[in-house]
Amino acid sequence: MASVARYSLIFYAPPAAVEACKAAIFAASAGRYPGPGNYTECCWSATGTGQFRPGDMASPHLGRVGALEHTPEVRVETLCLGLDVARKAVAALKGYEFARPVCPSRLTALLFVPWPLIDFSLRRRAHPYEEPAYQVVKLEDL
Repeated sequence: MASVARYSLIFYAPPAAVEACKAAIFAASAGRYPGPGNYTECCWSATGTGQFRPGDMASPHLGRVGALEHTPEVRVETLCLGLDVARKAVAALKGYEFARPVCPSRLTALLFVPWPLIDFSLRRRAHPYEEPAYQVVKLEDL
């Protein structure tokens, strides 16, 4: 029987956003380890300093266009079992979640709500950066 492909998701976020980012990726099934222990929400993190210079067309969360920025960031690493989980975790990290339900009825009702009636001001991103820094690395069994 073939084993499930494993991937390491590594991302960087400001300290104030780390818990929201972790909640988003864990909801997408990242951070689960196979085996009898049934461990979930597993990750490793360390604090460091990020550096970037926003380009002319940027809308930076921090700093100013053209100015070199140094800011505290947290590096988070977690395991994704399967390519589908890795893709969902990245989408959750970069994607939006609603601050409160947009539609009072079931979530499936959103499929029938015309786009102009959805209040997009209610949404917030798990990761605050315009371009979240992340990488996905395929792991090999040795």
